[in-house]
This record gives sequence, structure tokens and C-alpha cells, in this order.
Amino acid sequence: GVQRVLFRSDEPGRRAFWMRNTLVPLDIAYIAPDGTLLEVHAAQPRDESPIPSDSERVQFVLETRQGWFQRNQVKPGMQIRTEKGSLLETFILRR
Repeated sequence: GVQRVLFRSDEPGRRAFWMRNTLVPLDIAYIAPDGTLLEVHAAQPRDESPIPSDSERVQFVLETRQGWFQRNQVKPGMQIRTEKGSLLETFILRR
């Protein structure tokens, strides 16, 4: 199956992720509080170089196998949601 990991920050801001101890290539998606996909960056295994966001509005970061976004035609500007609603509704407002 497809594995994805979602990271949530309490407040939006600039983010930087890296690949310490990660053995497979991943895509790192930076997502705004309203669920808008802002950026997708390819990350290489065990590369500890930070991959900074261009945006200062990042509240969520989604990691998935490299190429998933391209294969599924998921592009910046699109809304990322769960079956429970927006990312804010799913992970912040429903505490």
C-alpha cells in the first residue's frame, strides 16, 4: 500500500524537512492551513540537506513515495482533504 506521513504545526510558517535515516525517495509537500498544496519537493534517501519551503504559510507537511503527486496529477493550488473534511477540521478543530 501507499504510505503517507502528515506532520502538523500549531501555527503556519516557513518549514524545512530533510531525510535523515530515510531509506526511500520521498516527495515532501508543503500545505497551507486551508489545505492548499503550496509546493512539492523531491527528497533523496539519507540526504540531510534541509529542503526549505518557499512559502511562509506552511502548517502541514505531507510525505509520500516519490512520484505519487505526479502520477495522481495532484498539483500546487489543489486542496488536500480527508474523508472528515479539511485538514484544519480533521486535525486542529476536532481536538
